[in-house]
Amino acid sequence: MDAHIGTTLTFSQMLFITSQSLPSFLVFKQGSFIPKLKPRHVPLQKWALQVLVLTSGSLLNNWVYAFSVPLTVQIIFRSAGLAVSMLLGYLVLKKRYSFAQVAAVAFVSAGVVLATLSRPSTSNASGNPPDIGRYTIGVVMLTVSLLLTGILGVLQERTYTTYGPHWKEGVFYTHSLSLPVFLFFIPDLKRGFGGLSDPTRLSPESLNTFGRFSSIVPYAILGANMLTQLACVSGVNQLTSHVSSVSTNLVLTTRKAISLCFSVWWFGNGWNAQLGVGAGMVFLGSLLYTFVSSRPRASSGRTARTDARKPAAASVAADAGNGTARGLSDARRTAWSATMKAKAE
Repeated sequence: MDAHIGTTLTFSQMLFITSQSLPSFLVFKQGSFIPKLKPRHVPLQKWALQVLVLTSGSLLNNWVYAFSVPLTVQIIFRSAGLAVSMLLGYLVLKKRYSFAQVAAVAFVSAGVVLATLSRPSTSNASGNPPDIGRYTIGVVMLTVSLLLTGILGVLQERTYTTYGPHWKEGVFYTHSLSLPVFLFFIPDLKRGFGGLSDPTRLSPESLNTFGRFSSIVPYAILGANMLTQLACVSGVNQLTSHVSSVSTNLVLTTRKAISLCFSVWWFGNGWNAQLGVGAGMVFLGSLLYTFVSSRPRASSGRTARTDARKPAAASVAADAGNGTARGLSDARRTAWSATMKAKAE
């Protein structure tokens, strides 16, 4: 696969999502035919930093297809986001995790390593041996992309916590501000779109299946990819702005499991026993992490009950003290009245 297709794919996704979101952010002022953007809820510089991270991660994710990394390995590798989220949460957000959570993430990480080392002995139907160097570069690109995804999650969590769940604004600005970056990739875009219109890039099976419609098959696939990317981006941003990161990770892990099963069934690529064990470790560890994170801690419950008793005890003590004070005051008042009466007599 040509790496320039990856750049073209990323640009198409960014442009399509921007075009779809733009109408909801335009307003026409009275007496003017020139639309203007609605006022933002989040400062532009907050979105600009996310743009840099999102664009870099998206380009790496799409470039990696040209570096001999099977789709199954890519899906499993990206499922290790829990480990990156935990590390960044500990270092940046100062979160603390239980032993069970750390163990679950270690289990996931071991599964990713096992799956990554399970590279099939052949990478294509011709039986030519794969390029180890290119595969290594692809794994490094996946690692950097995974780290960028974790950083993006931290930035989004901070933004939504500070300014509110304006996820639609986030989708629009992070994608629209990414478009100028592709001015540096114009030659790659030309080659990528040229490759889409080249029917010789299709497999013989596709040419025989679609016949004279073979020339539009790449564009149909590109259109389907943009639609699914729009649904994915909108859903993840909306989910991130309303629920905890644990719930988001559970949904994403489930989605990746379905994608993995579909990839193996549809393409029949790169599946072996070692990859299956690694995939099972990743998904089982992710579910275990979600379970232990969502379970309330007993110590926290005891602490809460103890704290709940303290105000009540303090209230009782205060009432008792007030009663004693009132009793002493009444005694003094009675003694004073008796003295005054004695003097009067």
